[in-house]
Amino acid sequence: MHPTVTDTDLFRELDHRENDGIEVSLLWNRADDSLAVVVSDTRTDAYFEVAVSPEHAREAFTHPFAWESAYASA
Repeated sequence: MHPTVTDTDLFRELDHRENDGIEVSLLWNRADDSLAVVVSDTRTDAYFEVAVSPEHAREAFTHPFAWESAYASA
């Protein structure tokens, strides 16, 4: 995991899942009350983070690669 994920003073992990080297976390930032989905591929060290609104947090957590693609094209 990247340092932003383990910074327990600033972030709280609301949900986490891992499968085949892909880790997905839903994080709440205590400082600004924002949410982000963080994806890390432990095999390749690839990483991305997408800011999400509360109403889209569950969907983004479930399908982070679709959200990453949408975010990248915006």
